[in-house]
Amino acid sequence: MSRIVRIHEYGDASVLKIEDVAVPAPAADEVQIAVKAIGINRAEVMFRSHAYLQEAEFPSRLGYEAAGTVATVGADVTGFAEGEAVSVIPPLDIARWGTYGEVANVPARLVVKHPAALSFEEAAAVWMQYVTAWGALVEQAKLGEGDFVIVTAASSSVGLAAFQIARMVGATVIATTRTSAKRQALLDAGAHHVVATEEEDLVAKVMKITDGAGARVVIDPVGGPSFEPLAASMARGGILLQYGALSGEPTPFPLFSVLGKSLTLKGYLYSEIVSDDDALDLAKAFIVAGLESGALKPRIARTFPLDAIQDAHRFLESNDQIGKVVVTV
Repeated sequence: MSRIVRIHEYGDASVLKIEDVAVPAPAADEVQIAVKAIGINRAEVMFRSHAYLQEAEFPSRLGYEAAGTVATVGADVTGFAEGEAVSVIPPLDIARWGTYGEVANVPARLVVKHPAALSFEEAAAVWMQYVTAWGALVEQAKLGEGDFVIVTAASSSVGLAAFQIARMVGATVIATTRTSAKRQALLDAGAHHVVATEEEDLVAKVMKITDGAGARVVIDPVGGPSFEPLAASMARGGILLQYGALSGEPTPFPLFSVLGKSLTLKGYLYSEIVSDDDALDLAKAFIVAGLESGALKPRIARTFPLDAIQDAHRFLESNDQIGKVVVTV
């Protein structure tokens, strides 16, 4: 029996229960991991509270990210040996391959031997953020030298990952945040410019930074009323990647900006990369190279023990922290 986090109903963090569960052997194409650390994501909070794309079948596991050691492998799996340190690229099913607990079975194609210099806590904070940011910025927007990119929700783990990836390809980062309280922290984290949207005019500031051209790329998980000023801040022929809906308010369609600047607005999910073997291989190579060189460095906001999994979720929900929340096992 292993200690596994499950939910038996939707609700607040109190529905997360640690239970003794018999975890089956891995399927033929899976790797079983002895989990050492778990990355906590807003997607799991949304799944737990019935606000996610996937429905639960109770009792349900959950969790997208983990790092640990190989416990055993399925009959068709090669290339992994017992005891090797590995981390997990988020699978396509948050429940079937849930990572919250002492043991997790995950598809072998999503298991990575991360650089040895990473701690388990750091390795558990890698793949959701960097795959999401790489897919939007590099694979889809073709971000490169000389580009300007606006990164909203900049203090999130994906926001920080976007800073680092943009810098790797030679782009200039314009980070947005509500107030100037985090300005220096975001600059220290890699943003070239920071706009406090409750204190400054986003469009005017971006146009000043870009000498009137606007930003060619925007990556945004918020939506809502900020959508129109973001579009107005973009360059002709620019692309906006929308990968979330954190606002909860209606998102107006910026018709005149879209028409006048020939903009592309695209809904984007990390699963577009995870479900495409060729794109996934490119993402792995880029991210591992960045981790090895130090250009990519996951930032951890706070760690909790597994027994405090409810507290970890509450902290993520109630704090606008800079970096990733991690649970150690």
